[in-house]
Amino acid sequence: MASKPTKFKVAAAHAAPVFMDKAATIKKVIRLIEQAGAADIKLLVFPETFVPGYPYFIECYPPITQAVALARYAEESVVVEPNGEDMAGIQDACRRTGVAISLGVSERVAGGHTLFNTQVTVDNDGTILGVHRKLQPTYVERMVWAQGDGSTLRNFPLSLGYNLGGLACWENTMNGARQALLTQGQHIHAGAWPALSTMRGFEAVADAQIEALMKTHALTAQVFVITASNYVDESCLNWMRESLGEQDFVKLGGGWSSVIHPFCAFLAGPHTGAEEKLVEAEVDFAQLGVVKVWIDAAGHYQRPEILQFSFDPRPHWADEKTNKFRVQPEEEETEIKGQSV
Repeated sequence: MASKPTKFKVAAAHAAPVFMDKAATIKKVIRLIEQAGAADIKLLVFPETFVPGYPYFIECYPPITQAVALARYAEESVVVEPNGEDMAGIQDACRRTGVAISLGVSERVAGGHTLFNTQVTVDNDGTILGVHRKLQPTYVERMVWAQGDGSTLRNFPLSLGYNLGGLACWENTMNGARQALLTQGQHIHAGAWPALSTMRGFEAVADAQIEALMKTHALTAQVFVITASNYVDESCLNWMRESLGEQDFVKLGGGWSSVIHPFCAFLAGPHTGAEEKLVEAEVDFAQLGVVKVWIDAAGHYQRPEILQFSFDPRPHWADEKTNKFRVQPEEEETEIKGQSV
């Protein structure tokens, strides 16, 4: 068996979707994967709900006026079935290019109407390794997405030889969620975000919040963090204007994308604004040994007799009980306890 690489290129896709158009945005995802492959990038992280776009309209209009828009959003959401209509082209692109991805989608359960805010991990051979469903949709996001559970709060073993886990937006404020990934041997963190700084009231603080959270996880978990954000473009603003009326709560631009070293140095970025870019850097896992001399949160920096930690990894939604994606064996689906900071 070939030894795993210690150095390889990763990137965050700082890009805007074709808002509310699943088919067109999936084509764009494929183009970005191909662009990454041409640049010898091995892992590409996409923003939160890149397909079919983050539903900024939920922040802008009275809830009672949004039912038709939310129904359309469900229609444009992604059914994550291996080699299914929505995923086959993306899987093929990963296989052709050798690029693994973490793709943010609004996920629609097969044959149903329930949606999740989801990160899909596809390996470089096109295999869907699994999904992470956001545990707690934030504020008015609860009108759109159901709550995820602990069965998808996990890392996925990439063919590169490293474990990839991720969280979406303010889910990164959940210390327990980050700790659950840490205790399961995370190596790389995919932080997926919308263009938070474009929203009224967040202009001065959003980028600082994202930077603080992403650097905190890099240092406390001793992992490389890839942070991907979309920016708001005219396709988003035009759709909202034409479908729901004028608004002045969300503006053009925004986004904050980067690659961060476990000791909090920027390896790439931060990149903001309406310039589309693959924010790329080389990660070197040979550097991790020096970091771990100082602090090893999954090892010698624990105090398990003092700091107890547990979470429940059992599935609760019906489609999660089919073992369609879960790598974790059936007999291991018990409460994970006794792991600590």
